[in-house]
Amino acid sequence: MSGDVVPPWLTAEWVASVLGREVPSIRIRRIGDGLVGMNLRVELLGVDDAPSSVVVKVPAPEETSRATGVSLRNYEREVRFYRELAATVDIRIAQCHHAEWDPADGSFVLMLEDLAPGVQGDQLAGCSVDQARTAVVELARLHGPRWDDAALSGIEWLSRRSAPDAAARVAELWQRSVPSFLESFADDLAADELELIDRVGPRVAEWLEGREPPFTLVHGDYRLDNLLFASPAGGSPVAAVAWQPPGQAPALADVSYFLGAGLLPDDRRASERAIVEEYAAALDAYGIDLDAAWVWQQYRREALSGLVMAVTASQVVSPSARSHALFVAMATRHARHAIDLDTLGVL
Repeated sequence: MSGDVVPPWLTAEWVASVLGREVPSIRIRRIGDGLVGMNLRVELLGVDDAPSSVVVKVPAPEETSRATGVSLRNYEREVRFYRELAATVDIRIAQCHHAEWDPADGSFVLMLEDLAPGVQGDQLAGCSVDQARTAVVELARLHGPRWDDAALSGIEWLSRRSAPDAAARVAELWQRSVPSFLESFADDLAADELELIDRVGPRVAEWLEGREPPFTLVHGDYRLDNLLFASPAGGSPVAAVAWQPPGQAPALADVSYFLGAGLLPDDRRASERAIVEEYAAALDAYGIDLDAAWVWQQYRREALSGLVMAVTASQVVSPSARSHALFVAMATRHARHAIDLDTLGVL
């Protein structure tokens, strides 16, 4: 792998010092298409015991994406999630061997369990209904342990968008992003999807400020590219990675965000209500009993989450052919989701 991408400090000696074991040599390759961070699989060569590989996460080498990760506190939040919150939830995540963040320049490094032979989801292709069900039911293991937990309000670094000042900032970011977004993506959207984007603009702050408790710990970017699924060779049924934007928010934000673009529209329409009901039932294990009508209304309301993410995030990462295709898939599917569910009608 080219030396201009691999951090010079990422050596066999450094890996050995973190793991506290002998590592004669390593082999490194980039994995995935992280838009804000870079993921590297580090094979430990000449070792007899497990693990034989780890994953190292570092800032994106592209200047725009790296600046975004620093300014939005994504790098800080991911490190602090592993340090401070990972042990308080039950969702399947990678074991963390090392988590370091430098407040001086915003850089970070994580060394994580390699979840292979799990296979990364593909946001462009979408997933099967069975995979969607598995992923959404797993969310109960994230949301349940911290459901309506007042202690989350005291964690300063968690992302929060419901407060008036935060909602106003998101609304301003939306307004700044839309013209450039349309310049790049308007030809990819249907007429009613473009109309929805126009109608959403004046209501972004209203949507966020109107969120009501109970709140819980949310992933914030729970989508296929940030999940690993079991393969024929093994692995966990599903595991969540990329904990860069965790926040305190309504639980159904994660659920609606995932289903809105994880499933292709026809599959989503046919299965989403049943999957949402299964998610709510899975919360029973944590003593959480929810009214079905309320759950469905919250799910409909949060269908805007993905559209807002697609429009704003598309303007703050380095462009590439895959990122363009990714944001087309997200924008069109999330817009269709909000149209199908008449999200603006329930605000």
